[in-house]
Amino acid sequence: MRNRSRLMISLVLILPCTASAAEALTHSCSGLRELALPNVTVTVAEIVAAGMFTPPNLKSGEEVPPVFKSTPAFCRVTATLAPTSDSDIKLEIWLPAHDWNGKFKGVGNGGFAGHINYGGLSAAVRDGYASASTDTGHSTDGAEWSLRHPEKLVDYGYRAIHEMTVQAKIIIQNFYGAAPKLSYFASCSNGGRQALMEAQRFPDDYDGILAGAPATAWVPMLATGLKLAQKLEGAGYIPPARIPLISNAVLAACDELDGLKDGVLNDPRKCHFDPSVLLCKGTDSDRCLTEPQVDSLRQIYAGGHDASRKQIFPGLLPGAEDGPGGWKLWITGDQQGRSLSLGFVNGYFADMVYSNKDWDFKKANVDDALKLGYKKTGDAMDAINPDLKAFLAHGGKLVLYHGWNDPAISAINSIDYYENVVAAVGTESAEKFLRLYMVPGMQHCGGGPGASSFGQGDAAARTDPQHDVFTSLVRWVENGQAPDKLIATKYREGHEAKGVEMTRPVCPYPKSAKYNGSSDPKSASSFACTSGN
Repeated sequence: MRNRSRLMISLVLILPCTASAAEALTHSCSGLRELALPNVTVTVAEIVAAGMFTPPNLKSGEEVPPVFKSTPAFCRVTATLAPTSDSDIKLEIWLPAHDWNGKFKGVGNGGFAGHINYGGLSAAVRDGYASASTDTGHSTDGAEWSLRHPEKLVDYGYRAIHEMTVQAKIIIQNFYGAAPKLSYFASCSNGGRQALMEAQRFPDDYDGILAGAPATAWVPMLATGLKLAQKLEGAGYIPPARIPLISNAVLAACDELDGLKDGVLNDPRKCHFDPSVLLCKGTDSDRCLTEPQVDSLRQIYAGGHDASRKQIFPGLLPGAEDGPGGWKLWITGDQQGRSLSLGFVNGYFADMVYSNKDWDFKKANVDDALKLGYKKTGDAMDAINPDLKAFLAHGGKLVLYHGWNDPAISAINSIDYYENVVAAVGTESAEKFLRLYMVPGMQHCGGGPGASSFGQGDAAARTDPQHDVFTSLVRWVENGQAPDKLIATKYREGHEAKGVEMTRPVCPYPKSAKYNGSSDPKSASSFACTSGN
């Protein structure tokens, strides 16, 4: 079968662009259904014509996103992977029909996964990559699939992405007659955790990895979320109407610490905001916080601690509390009990840890939940191993990024991981393969008051390495030119079509951008990356 596929590809390469060439290409693609691979069932192998691709998970009435409107012709392969008897991992591999760049790009999943990342696949083939995505073994957004299914938990934790990578490379080899010469992985949030799992557990899978806002320390992060959810119950709940009050007070206290009043905290660690200044002096109203609400606000900024007062996960940093991707979405919800954070807490502990749909977060003991979480899911879920010597030996390059004002995952967590890696491999070695970009004013994976578009999204246009973090990673891997500062853009009203509002440099940590004090503050040229601010 492999020889036949190679022959058919050879025909495509030598035949002119005729019906015969198209027929040979179609046959080489459909022939992938006949592959006999252990624990793999290929269900579809077909050529998709160039033009608009309508993703299967598009909801009724939704408009097809721009990333799908000019998809090049590709061979679409769908398969099911079953590395264990309880595994049911769905996989899609997209193979450019023409102009393959010889490389592979794996794309990841946010949240609890449960879906193929069609946007990432489409963007990858548009850029010439063969690409693959998996639902990680289930087809729902929540975590109920893990209830009393430990093997599915492992699939979600790390095995599905690795199996996807291995099988995708085999299918690429069979279709093109050559293995990918280089492999990349890029994703954010849980996808950033997936990226680091690859670097830590399977260092030979990828040559370049881009990990955004990685949820590395899953167990302590969600135990901290549990503690916060309890604090925000009842009198401690902070209504969304009071979030602008908090945001304005933070900016009044700290906005000009970096030398520029612009609504963005360049390094919010330097902002020592005291929530008590918001305490109501008289009647409770949306212009102040009650004492329990002040206590909740302190908890948000302080992070999680165990019974011995040892910090288990860092708190959120002040700044960018308000806005579409801010605290109303992640921390408070539009009403009590409706935040995204609480959704993850309930899904994780009820289904993955306690295997009890009736588990009640309000009655849980946080220390007990933390211990049981480590026992039942720590190995599968936590991507915290800083020893990346094997990935370094493979020649791999790793670029991390995180928004300083991420309301979902504390930005300090990425700094801690970066510094742990540097300590584990040594400063000189780390310089050869590791970079971290901390993005002022950016929320979770994007958005916020800062300049937060720098090529990190699936649908981002791949232009030049200074404006595109993925391209800078590729250049580092392929040309040996290490990334330096990036230029991030903020678009008016968040839409590229409405024009540029400002640009800012994003500097490799620990450097940060310093305003020169006189030039246009909306231009990146008015800032320099410095070691102190």
